[in-house]
Amino acid sequence: MTARIFCIANQKGGVAKTTTAVNLAAYLAAAGRQVLVVDMDPQANATTCLGVDPRTVETSVYDVLISGQQADEALTLTAHVGLHLLPATQDLAGAEVEMAPIIGRERLLARALGSLSGRYDYVLIDDPPGLGLLTINGLTAAADGVIIPVQCEYLALEGLSHLLRTIEQVRDVLNDRLRVSGVVLTMFDGRTNLSQQVVQEVRKYFPHETFHTVIPRNIRLSEAPSYGQSILSYAPGSAGALAYRALAAEFL
Repeated sequence: MTARIFCIANQKGGVAKTTTAVNLAAYLAAAGRQVLVVDMDPQANATTCLGVDPRTVETSVYDVLISGQQADEALTLTAHVGLHLLPATQDLAGAEVEMAPIIGRERLLARALGSLSGRYDYVLIDDPPGLGLLTINGLTAAADGVIIPVQCEYLALEGLSHLLRTIEQVRDVLNDRLRVSGVVLTMFDGRTNLSQQVVQEVRKYFPHETFHTVIPRNIRLSEAPSYGQSILSYAPGSAGALAYRALAAEFL
């Protein structure tokens, strides 16, 4: 099988990027797919959300990018059958400086994932906020496109133009297959006019790419990471869980 590789990116922080990566992956695995989450964020939130303590990780995505370790040496099991993790640690915080002099530095992750060919149906790359070398590596490796989480709040579309410009540049120079393959509306609060307006704006801006499923603000979604669990494990009957289950079905 050939893995379909998607990058989950937004240079704005706090838009439920990691929440989307982890929970979409959990539901794809629950649907019988073989899934890999690649944590490219030095904060290692996806790693923590999948129940792995970054302080106990011996081989991480940093070692794969900088030290030339094989990706399969860094793979970590999770509590979900069929869902593996390429974990991050705080070492990744210095990676961009160390990557700078490396020839082909934008393709380090793409090369690493090439060694895992045939093992996964889906690879989801959780990019850090910002548009640095780690994010560029994720975009270059994303053979099947970018999924952009957009929170239903004021200034949600602010800065999105920068991300779209970066995507265009990466497509022109590094990855001609790159495209916006999906936009996920997150943190929706149906009680506010503002949330409704953001939904309308985003759907107008991305009429074909925006998922029908909208992820609501949900306290269970906020709690799950502190227990090192996906929403599927933590509160499968919650509104947040039902939304991510619907998103995964729509994604498939």
